[in-house]
Amino acid sequence: MAVKTLNNIWIRRQQCPCGDWKCYIKYEGDDQPTVGLHSMKNETTISSSNEVVFTPYVGQIFRSDDEAFEYYSNFARKNGFSIRKARSTESQNLGIYRRDFVCYRSGFNQPRKKANVEHPRDRKSVRCGCDAKMYLTKEVVNGQAQWYVSQFSNVHNHELLEDDQVRLLPAYRKIQEADQERILLLSKAGFPVNRILKVLELEKGVQAGQLPFIEKDVRNFVRTCKKTVQENDAMLSEKRENDLQELLEACKAMAQKNDGFVYNYSTEENGKVENIAWAYGDSVRAFSVFGDVVTFDTTYRSITYNLLLGIWFGISNHGRAIFLGCALLQDETSQSFSWALQVFIQFMRGGQPQTILTDIDSGLRDSIAMEMPNTKHIICVWQVLSKLSSWFSLSLGSQYAEFRPQFDMLCHLENVEDFEHQWNHLVGQFGLGSDKHIALLFSYRTSWPFCYTRNFFLARSLTSEYLKSVESFLKNILSMQTCLQSFFEQVGIAASFGYQNQDEILYLPMKTGLPLEEHARSILTPYAFNVAQNEIMLSMQYSLTEMANGSYLVRHYKKMERECLVFWMPEDEQVHCSCKEFEHSGILCRHSLRVLIVKNYFQIPEKYFPIRWQLQSSLVPLDDQIIESRGNELSEAFHSLTSSLFCEASISKERYNHVHRVLTELLEHVQSMPVMSEVALNLAPNNTSEP
Repeated sequence: MAVKTLNNIWIRRQQCPCGDWKCYIKYEGDDQPTVGLHSMKNETTISSSNEVVFTPYVGQIFRSDDEAFEYYSNFARKNGFSIRKARSTESQNLGIYRRDFVCYRSGFNQPRKKANVEHPRDRKSVRCGCDAKMYLTKEVVNGQAQWYVSQFSNVHNHELLEDDQVRLLPAYRKIQEADQERILLLSKAGFPVNRILKVLELEKGVQAGQLPFIEKDVRNFVRTCKKTVQENDAMLSEKRENDLQELLEACKAMAQKNDGFVYNYSTEENGKVENIAWAYGDSVRAFSVFGDVVTFDTTYRSITYNLLLGIWFGISNHGRAIFLGCALLQDETSQSFSWALQVFIQFMRGGQPQTILTDIDSGLRDSIAMEMPNTKHIICVWQVLSKLSSWFSLSLGSQYAEFRPQFDMLCHLENVEDFEHQWNHLVGQFGLGSDKHIALLFSYRTSWPFCYTRNFFLARSLTSEYLKSVESFLKNILSMQTCLQSFFEQVGIAASFGYQNQDEILYLPMKTGLPLEEHARSILTPYAFNVAQNEIMLSMQYSLTEMANGSYLVRHYKKMERECLVFWMPEDEQVHCSCKEFEHSGILCRHSLRVLIVKNYFQIPEKYFPIRWQLQSSLVPLDDQIIESRGNELSEAFHSLTSSLFCEASISKERYNHVHRVLTELLEHVQSMPVMSEVALNLAPNNTSEP
């Protein structure tokens, strides 16, 4: 029953960063925690416990004998026993025309000759002559064969089992196909059978011993499939070798057609392709603008090819992931990661990012320190949070519900001293002093909590919007189970689509009327302006207190957050805030903006508009005059229309309710519409367009 995994199925990496192969990583929020973005085969389930199965009766008709057997089997399970197929009778005209289904304890075992061994096994038979049965007879009616129940008895001479016992009968201990794939994969990775069962229980979210099969079934399945697994390994090894060679040929062909396309690969001692990486001309151009912050995603690997997938992303001036390069690596060692980083630097013409974000991986950390010594290495905080349930939910039990929010709070503390104090308190409170995963996280503490990373430029690459765009890209390239050449084509399509959609022009209206806001809108992309506009609006909620040294203490009027200290140097128009938001994201914070507003600034100093967030940094050249004129026309049209609508709706409650209902429906409809750049560019009052 071995499953030949010839499809290119992508799964999440499950090697724990702590280095212990016994650890298993379960990702929170995954519908199927261990399997990546591929479609799992549906498991065939037996009737649910709430489904009613009526007692069979003489004369009951079925379309086939298989349908009758399934019906009787469901009835038997709900009544505490199982069934088996007994005698069948065949004729020359009708073929098999009689089927006998009996209770699993029907009849008596015939004594067998014992093998000539010193200690023969003498198992006690479960058969006790039970007479429960259902006999079927086939007849032909109007040319159609059908089966009817000719005899039925539900009288047993033994006790019937309870539900938690009947599921353990051999007839109901089925290992479904999806579980077979999972068992073979874990067995191949070196997991013992008892550990495989624990992993499956974690995946399915069931209590120990509640799987539809037992350890004996898994052990027998692995033993039976061992030979087939070896055959599959040989087959997959050949497939991997051939497909990697085809991928290399595809890269060579692409390089001939596209001058900007670059690729590199390494070979084993026998000349076979080991690692391979590639990037497009658009990737190199994008890196020149958005290469300050790079995400190296190594979340997925291929079961079929046993290759790790690594993808480099940048964050565009629209806040979305932009493809920079792709690598397929033979293993997860520091040597493979070093090769990938060297090739990426080569692709980007020697350029190195200011900051690189990755998952927790000691080999990758060592490689980055060696190959990119001037690059700050940051651990994506969502990668940390995704592992908490797997690491701590079992050991903490009911305390995990209290532990998780406290850990979340730690992630967002602004002060290092506060973090280390609260960390020690958390470890002591939950008795985690000797926990290896707590020790691992603490050893990486300079790379993931906000209090340590706030001083480093991340360009808003830790936001949920950016994370969703990364997941969307991965979904597009991993959703299909294909060969490597098709995967290569899919990456090219997804990357090209990403570049084409990085420069959408959306008009955002003014909300405060401040000259600072108008100035920001004329320079920043809609995405960056939306962030800056929110900071400008919130700045109105803060008060200033001038300090003796010329700095300003900025407080929220409700004291909802800690006060910040802003230094303003008018001689060279510099403003620095203790919150470090500008250093962290490249967008000026509300505290600094408050000082500029009080100091009667009508424009934000140009130095606080990083090139990466400006409209002019778009990969496709933009006509600023067209954007501005169409934006103004759009604004005037909406202001006129909403003003008239407000006046008319204010006349009566009936009118107001009608307008409110229609506008709500209209807003929901507009929000569900696809966003296309040409739509925003061509919008004009009265649905007209320029010649």
